[in-house]
Amino acid sequence: MTKKRECAGTHRHGDSHEGHAHGHSHVPSVDRLGKAFVLGIVLNMVYVAVEFAAGFFLDSVSLISDAGHNLSDVVSLVLALLAFRLAQVKPNAKYTYGYKKSTVLVSLLNACILLLAVGVIVWESIGKLRDPQPVQGGAIAWVAGVGIVINAFTAWLFMKDRKRDLNVKGAFLHMVADALVSLGVVVSGIVIGATGWYVIDPVIGLVIAGVILVSTTHLLFDSLRLSLDGVPAGVAAPDELRRRIMEAEPAVRDIHHIHVWALSTTENALTAHVVIDSAVEEGRVKAAVKGELAQLGISHSTLEFEYPGGNSCASGTCCSC
Repeated sequence: MTKKRECAGTHRHGDSHEGHAHGHSHVPSVDRLGKAFVLGIVLNMVYVAVEFAAGFFLDSVSLISDAGHNLSDVVSLVLALLAFRLAQVKPNAKYTYGYKKSTVLVSLLNACILLLAVGVIVWESIGKLRDPQPVQGGAIAWVAGVGIVINAFTAWLFMKDRKRDLNVKGAFLHMVADALVSLGVVVSGIVIGATGWYVIDPVIGLVIAGVILVSTTHLLFDSLRLSLDGVPAGVAAPDELRRRIMEAEPAVRDIHHIHVWALSTTENALTAHVVIDSAVEEGRVKAAVKGELAQLGISHSTLEFEYPGGNSCASGTCCSC
């Protein structure tokens, strides 16, 4: 005998709530992060305006390129804030998961924006290498020094939640990279002021591009994987999940047709077929399996139960969902 009440699995509201609540205990506070994003956006917008003006006035490609990178980060912060707000919209008839997936799309868009910024910086720096222009090293160092303070403070705002959400991690990494880049610009300004080696300015621009590229690579790959419904980073592969569940719950004879994907940058989902000996144990086993999955970072799980000799995958009558 098998229970095919739900082709996608035996997913009752009371059962799913346990895993759902556990998952949300690890979701960053939207209100706290909202304030952090707004403060970071305002501070960085003001600094970008000042840095752009100083870069044009001082004819410094390192300042202009750093300002361009900071501007791309401001755009990223705005998009991330928008994604967090959209993720709170309740599901409806057309979008049964709400707009949670927007957080994944925003992280992918942010990675693309950073790659575009790298291209612009490299282009400008190569032009300056071919024809170095005199710049005021001391003024560059002072402007970039302010950037270190602003970027480090903004990074601190996201430090607590950086491991809980991909967009927050992206914002944190961007701000840390910016602080390091600003430090490099300070060093270049000091060197130029002491030696008159103006070629240092475009060289630092290329270093900035390299730092951005490195810090963007993991964000890009993680975002692409989640966009394609791949197994999220930090979640075990299906074979490992099967092993862990069967070790944790001896009543589970087998678990197959395992599919894992991300609902958002903070919530993961799973569907699977679970084989047990008797329907009598279904309720207890379901609660145990959902609890184990929640511990493994999967807050939404839909399970279909099968029984040996019944209408199951082994007998060739398994549903295709």
